[in-house]
Amino acid sequence: MDDQEMQLKVRRVSDKFTESMYVLANEPSVALYRLQEHVRRSLPELVQHKTDMQSWEEQSQGAIYTVEYACSAVKSMTNSSVYFKNIDALLRQAITMKEQISNHNGRRYKYEYKFNP
Repeated sequence: MDDQEMQLKVRRVSDKFTESMYVLANEPSVALYRLQEHVRRSLPELVQHKTDMQSWEEQSQGAIYTVEYACSAVKSMTNSSVYFKNIDALLRQAITMKEQISNHNGRRYKYEYKFNP
């Protein structure tokens, strides 16, 4: 082999080695650049999804509170049936007493009217 051919081969090997070192040295930078690019593109959409999810969570918490409150109200109403039965019985007694008083006053009025000319 002559000297010129040897220099050409050495130059090719050194160029390939230099290119490989350049790629290896820049690979992390390229990877970080790609990550940064990805984050810049997807971050606004992720933030929007997060705010939407927080809004839905607040709405669902409000709905859950409303349902729990309604359930407790219904339970307390079913427990109050005893009180309503007592109220019903007292109202019936009051109506009966009123009717008795009205009948008594009516008879008394008729009796006084007949015998007081």
